Amino acid sequence: MKLKPLKNEQDYDALMAWVDEKFDKKTSPNSSDGETVQIALLLIKAYEDEYYSVPAPDPIEAIRLKMDEKGYRNKDFVGKVGSKSYISAVLNRRKPLTLEMAKFFHKKLGIPASVLLS
Repeated sequence: MKLKPLKNEQDYDALMAWVDEKFDKKTSPNSSDGETVQIALLLIKAYEDEYYSVPAPDPIEAIRLKMDEKGYRNKDFVGKVGSKSYISAVLNRRKPLTLEMAKFFHKKLGIPASVLLS
C-alpha cells in the first residue's frame, strides 16, 4: 500500500480496510508492514481529528454526572464551595463556575481540569 494524505471518505475507507486486513493477519509491529500500519494509523487519526472531532464535554453536565455517579447532592458541598443556593445557581447555569470551584470539583469528583475549564 502506498501511503498518501487522506483527502476524502473513499481514501479513508480504503485505508481503514487495509489496516483491518493487516490486523486480521496479526502483522508484527516490528515488520515492514507493521511500521507501515503505524504510519497509516497516524494518517487515519489526523483525518478523524479533522472530520470526526468529538466536542468537549460541558463542564456543568460533567459535574452533574459525577455527582450522580458518586451519590453527591448539592448540600454535600455546602461550606466547601458555597451555600446550597449558590451551588444550585451554578449547576443551573445562573452563576458562573469559578476557578476555585473548578479546582474543588477536579479534586473531589476526579473531573479532568481540561473539561472544567473548557
